[in-house]
Amino acid sequence: MKNSFSDLTYAELVAKKEELHKEHLNLRMNKVLGHLDNPLALRTTRRQIARVNTLIHEYSLGIRSDKK
Repeated sequence: MKNSFSDLTYAELVAKKEELHKEHLNLRMNKVLGHLDNPLALRTTRRQIARVNTLIHEYSLGIRSDKK
């Protein structure tokens, strides 16, 4: 899972960030309601968001480019 994000373009990373953010929000709501099946999913999702944010920041710094 870690390496699959590095193959995405900038636009795909932004879309993935939004998707992960919505998933994390749903997991947090389920935790509050007491219906969370896998508590580890919260940490995993939060770390995936951090990985995507790091790659987006690398694009903004010019370390990465959309050209392959």
